[in-house]
Amino acid sequence: MNDMDMPNPHSTSGFIMRASTLIACPESAHYQSREVLKEVEDAARALLKMQHTDGTIDLLETNFHSTPDTAFLLENIIPAYKFLKQANSNGSETAIELLKTFLTKAGDALSVGGIHTPNHRWVVSAALTKLNEVFPDPRYTKRIDQWLSEHIDLDPDGQFNEKSTNTYSPIVDRSLIIMARGLKKPELYEPVRKNLMMTLYYVHPNGEVVTEASNRQDKGTIGTMARYYYCYRYMALLDKNGEMAAICRLIEKTCPSEQLAGYLDYFLEDPALWNELPASKPLPTSYAKAFPYSGVVRIRRTNWDTTLLSNNASWLTFHKGNAVLQGMRVAASFFGKGQFQTEKIEQQGDTWVMQKSLDSPYYQPISADKIDPEGDWDKMPRTDRQLSEVQKLDTTVKVKEATNGLQIAIDITGTEGVPVAFELIFRAGGTLAGVIKHPKKDNAYLLSGESGSYTVGSDTINFGPGKAEHKGVQLRGALPAMDTPTVYLTGFTPFHHILNLS
Repeated sequence: MNDMDMPNPHSTSGFIMRASTLIACPESAHYQSREVLKEVEDAARALLKMQHTDGTIDLLETNFHSTPDTAFLLENIIPAYKFLKQANSNGSETAIELLKTFLTKAGDALSVGGIHTPNHRWVVSAALTKLNEVFPDPRYTKRIDQWLSEHIDLDPDGQFNEKSTNTYSPIVDRSLIIMARGLKKPELYEPVRKNLMMTLYYVHPNGEVVTEASNRQDKGTIGTMARYYYCYRYMALLDKNGEMAAICRLIEKTCPSEQLAGYLDYFLEDPALWNELPASKPLPTSYAKAFPYSGVVRIRRTNWDTTLLSNNASWLTFHKGNAVLQGMRVAASFFGKGQFQTEKIEQQGDTWVMQKSLDSPYYQPISADKIDPEGDWDKMPRTDRQLSEVQKLDTTVKVKEATNGLQIAIDITGTEGVPVAFELIFRAGGTLAGVIKHPKKDNAYLLSGESGSYTVGSDTINFGPGKAEHKGVQLRGALPAMDTPTVYLTGFTPFHHILNLS
């Protein structure tokens, strides 16, 4: 069952994997258990009922007759099949045959089926690689070659197309490792190396990973490095890489053990993963580094770090241990389109600069020859109208390092008297001080004094000075407020303010 109590192939395949591991592992209390084996048989029959005649399964949340989701399932079912065969348990023949039926039908689907997203190509190809090891078939390798002919979607920064650090980047790394091993294509290790080395610069001081640049559903989520564990461990052992070994040890220290237990099948399939890691080398913990293809600038100084983001309304985050400013935004009530975000981040000396210019005109009467006889406004062009009273708004944000933190300077000029709201959006769970509760908005606070603070445990972010010229914190055209403690600085254009974070 999923969390909505719907029978589904994904949770069913997960059960089959876990149960088959228990049956096959001599250290397990359920080693060669007939009772657990019977449950595997029942689950395999249920899985076959969920499989369509074309070999695919459904992801009930969104995808139907889905080749990619069938491939994701094989990450569970192929090892389960292998474990049951290796266990040589009495009576396991029925379960083995049921899983074989599912796998061969799935192979038919994966050999011809399509995909939605870039990572799906490599998930499908990895599943076909593992399937080909168990049931060799030239259709499988032919299909893999078709997907590989599109080339790996790695940019010069070392990031994959989806930039999905909390979900799909580790999946792509894992898939490419499987393909490199199974197909004897060592060149496929190279994009994995580049992505894993780049990701070392995406690690927060508390072991979380930067997610704000993702263009998938994990954007802005709280993510650990656990999903990368297998990839870093495999490559650390392969390359004798001390930095990758160090990140493995950091993951072991900062991530719950249950998150890492999900890779038990990989360790059982590949005993080399149990080998001792090479000696650790220092991880990058003090740097200022731009990733222009991802639209990201990362600055870290030991116990604090910041992420600057282009094409993102939340254009800055600031982490100090477990105290987290998860977003900084600024908006003006400028014709319903005054939410600031920048297309690029430019470095000017020791300063990172973000800019955006807006204008909004009024329209003069349309020429007589273009007036619709029925007076239908939508049929009369705006582009041909004469413009007048053109209003402008120019926003510049400059960020530079200061003592133990950052200095953020915001300048908004052009049309005068436009209300502005500058947001500091904190992750829930801490305590604010030095701020005033907004009289009408939940989770909203104003900073009018010289400084405020946000504390989580022993970690504190200090910010200021404040500015509170009005109480308009939800301006027309601005994004809705986040459901988390948010401090506002407010004013009118021309708006000039320097905020310090530490």
